[in-house]
Amino acid sequence: MADIPGARAELDRLGRDLRAQLASLVQTLTPGADLDSLVLREPAVVDWHEPLGYRYSLSFRGHRPAGIAAAGIVPRAARLLARAGWDVPEPEEYAELEWATDDTGDRYLLTARHPDGNLIEVRVDAYGSAVLFIGRTPVTALYEAQAFRWPEPVRTAAALTPGHLLCYECDGLGACDCCGGRGWLPSEPHGRSRCPQCAARRVCPVCGGAGELALSQLSAYQRTYYPELGRP
Repeated sequence: MADIPGARAELDRLGRDLRAQLASLVQTLTPGADLDSLVLREPAVVDWHEPLGYRYSLSFRGHRPAGIAAAGIVPRAARLLARAGWDVPEPEEYAELEWATDDTGDRYLLTARHPDGNLIEVRVDAYGSAVLFIGRTPVTALYEAQAFRWPEPVRTAAALTPGHLLCYECDGLGACDCCGGRGWLPSEPHGRSRCPQCAARRVCPVCGGAGELALSQLSAYQRTYYPELGRP
């Protein structure tokens, strides 16, 4: 796959910025939290359309200090992020929503977005002490899209093992003739779904990738695919 120039460097920059902002938020809202687990791991594929879309994701569970009300965490987080250049809902919008409790009333929620595309969510347990911080970079294509090419067959009629016949399912391809050996098919809404024929095994489910079947091992049912053999 050919790299898209500059795409990985920009995604890495966004990831580092996101991690730094989350670390600052965690330290301020849940002081004393151990940030060793707030690790920026490799970006993951989240959009399987071509070209594949990657992003960094971070999450951290902290605990609000004793004496700080759950409902007070979200407005404080909103002020901190707003000062750092993040887009957050206006305070009056939160006032109308009682600081954006979810449908069950069990959590207080904040969603903030940065002009560069990064997103941060703060979820505060309304009754317990847990504060969940979630961060995501924008989805980014890192590699150029590639047109799929079907593989060459592993067997042809002129190159069969003695006593064998071309596989009736894949006709010598060896790879799954439904997905072409990819193990998946293009689909919506996520871009890919597991191949229903090979179940992601990638090889022909009949010959197991050999492209041929031993004549002596054909079942009566399999022989029906070869009329030239006649009745057993």
